[in-house]
Amino acid sequence: MTDAYIYDHVRSPRGRGKPDGSLHTITPINLLSQILTAIRERNNFNPEDIDDVITGCVTAVGEQGGNIGRFAAIMAGYTDNVPGLHVNRFCASGLVAANYAAARIMAGQADMMIGCGVESMSRVQMGFDGGAWLFDPQVTNKIGTVLQGISADMIATKYGFSREECDEYSVLSQKRTKAAWDAEHFKGSILPIKDSIGRIMLDHDEHMRPETTVADLAALKSSFNDMGELGFDSVIMQKYPEIENINHVHHAGNSSGIVDGASAVLLGTEEIGKKYNLNPRARIVGFADIGTDPSIMLTGPGKSAKKALERAGLTKNDIDVWEVNEAFASVVLRFCQEMELGTDQVNVNGGAIAMGHPLGATGNMLLGTALDELERTNKKYALITLCVAGGMATATIIERI
Repeated sequence: MTDAYIYDHVRSPRGRGKPDGSLHTITPINLLSQILTAIRERNNFNPEDIDDVITGCVTAVGEQGGNIGRFAAIMAGYTDNVPGLHVNRFCASGLVAANYAAARIMAGQADMMIGCGVESMSRVQMGFDGGAWLFDPQVTNKIGTVLQGISADMIATKYGFSREECDEYSVLSQKRTKAAWDAEHFKGSILPIKDSIGRIMLDHDEHMRPETTVADLAALKSSFNDMGELGFDSVIMQKYPEIENINHVHHAGNSSGIVDGASAVLLGTEEIGKKYNLNPRARIVGFADIGTDPSIMLTGPGKSAKKALERAGLTKNDIDVWEVNEAFASVVLRFCQEMELGTDQVNVNGGAIAMGHPLGATGNMLLGTALDELERTNKKYALITLCVAGGMATATIIERI
């Protein structure tokens, strides 16, 4: 099997996913094309050598529809000869895009690939693509479909995480993110995003609220209590009859932020790296996708991590850097509980509670964050994992070169 190496990673800052967000005026294809342009210019490769551009995007309708990566690559000067592929595994789409790109290389069917992701949540609202699992009564009844926030609250209830614990973790995420930005841990990977006349629109993650305290969060009303009372609590408790009442602990302050963003990873063989005098930064060791209960839906990261570790012949003690998407505070707390890890070992540079979660791009961004942290600390292995809507999860292991 051919080794797949990571040669570079570039991401945008995350902009608030609202009309007053700094990236709202940047279209999704423009946002992604700026990232693809940067990764081409940074590595000075001939675009003709790119075998494919695989793009993760969750709400692939309107401005984000129509295989956005194919045309973003053309806009970025990759020529008409570079094909593009769209993938959607909800929140893990950007990581899956990188994994599938690596798989092509590992199978000997490609020499140089780009795995990327984009989501402009201020312009294309989450859920606009619909889906039977959300709107077809026959399907929703069989699945036990509920809002993700209800699922997160069920995780907190079932596994014993209090509102205070979730809020404390969220404040920790904010503090870590601020410290990482102050120490310029993201400097080598961030591309300032510009408008059509070259003005910088955003050069930092603007969703951060580093001044947040536990007392501030305690004053917020839980976000999903009312929806639970409308019937969603009853739906999910049919699957978990041992739970008498759901403790609604999540709110805007301990859940991932809605943001705009894009990210890309350049992968290739050892030979293609030598051709362009590129030094490999890491090797894709392996990855795993799993399914789990689509009702509670967000409990998969531990299962996917264990599967990836087993396939790689590694144990959790081999992993130096852990990146777990902070979809909700209880998701990370459950991962730590299941994997018997302390919260001090996970997301040491903060996460989506502070920086935001641009759905299709987040997994790709986490891969880059893990890579940067391995290099910064001179460590060896990192594991990246995300929970996925509908009851799935993806995990990827990389090894620093």
